[in-house]
Amino acid sequence: MSLHSTSAPFEAAPGSQTSLRVANQRRVIDAMRALGTTTQATIARETALAPSTVSSIVHEMVTAGVLAMDSSHGGRRGQLVRFSDNAGFVVGLDVGHRHLTVAVADLNQDIKARQRFDLPRGHSVTEVLDTADSTLDAMVRKLKIPRVKLLAAGLTVPAPVDLEGRVVSAGAILPAWADTDVRAAASGRLGLPVAVENDANAGAVGEFSQGAGRTAQNMAYIKVSHGVGAGLILNGRLFRGATGSAGELGHMTLDEQGDVCRCGNRGCLETFISSEAVLTLLGATRGPDLTVAQVVDAALAGDVGCARVIGDTGRTLGTTVANLCNLINPELVVVGGELARAGDLLLAPLREIVSRYGVQGCTRDLAITAAELGPEAHLTGALIMALENVSLTV
Repeated sequence: MSLHSTSAPFEAAPGSQTSLRVANQRRVIDAMRALGTTTQATIARETALAPSTVSSIVHEMVTAGVLAMDSSHGGRRGQLVRFSDNAGFVVGLDVGHRHLTVAVADLNQDIKARQRFDLPRGHSVTEVLDTADSTLDAMVRKLKIPRVKLLAAGLTVPAPVDLEGRVVSAGAILPAWADTDVRAAASGRLGLPVAVENDANAGAVGEFSQGAGRTAQNMAYIKVSHGVGAGLILNGRLFRGATGSAGELGHMTLDEQGDVCRCGNRGCLETFISSEAVLTLLGATRGPDLTVAQVVDAALAGDVGCARVIGDTGRTLGTTVANLCNLINPELVVVGGELARAGDLLLAPLREIVSRYGVQGCTRDLAITAAELGPEAHLTGALIMALENVSLTV
């Protein structure tokens, strides 16, 4: 079993006993972040540290109030180790085109409070951060914890984010967010270190760590919603590309003479299978106020037209997924977003096309499944990235 962590491995720097101790503490904490509640024996195996070293570090951190042990399990090394309830909390902010979800979780990633808000079309960074900040104030009051116990935040957005997690390239996607240093704005408003990430990447991290990808090392998470994007996990690590924009699956060209996409090109995959495209196909017969949730519900209830559109969406997506699999050879493709709830109405046609156009060596053992965490995948990824920003050495 490998550690489900997207951060680079920590290498102990040579030098004093203090630097070695801090390095080993970080290795133990990284293992705890990746594994969750676990045993000292498992930590020793995953970090390659001596059991006696792990025992000493755990004892030190329990004394400092960072870790806690469950004494109900027999044997000293069989006792479960977890983050202490008093060690602090992290914040998850999942921003969509029309929604904001705010959550507070402990360091074991157990969510203690959450709230979802509808956002106006064309919302701004300031609007979102003001709402998040006031919501966090209310949450910590209800939880009866001081605000200083909030240690870090993860913020996801439906747009590409640079490698520093700062500038969102969002002119055609979130116009009011364009050219904004989102990390600096969020950190300043919330008074916390903030990790900013594309929502598909966050979804990949969430599913890889706690969802359908727990046993995978190479997987693609594909979000089909207002936009279409992919988060890629390669050799157990989130792959972001040279500038942070890897995975823009929705802007692969299918038809050079097709509709103009919001990115400025024509005939992008997104123009065929996004939520807007699906609703446009059904709007004339189902009414202008139709939602994707209603389409999926109707299809699952036997509506032939809605089922046909969802099936066609799977087939159209299948060609692009086959090409992606031919390129990176994942063992797993996880489909998330609003349409994924349709299950095999979407996935069966998708699997058929991938099987037809995928190279056998790349797709023979491939599994294609719906996101296990559903709409929680992005928020889970945000909380995991927040936790990676927390320094817990003593």
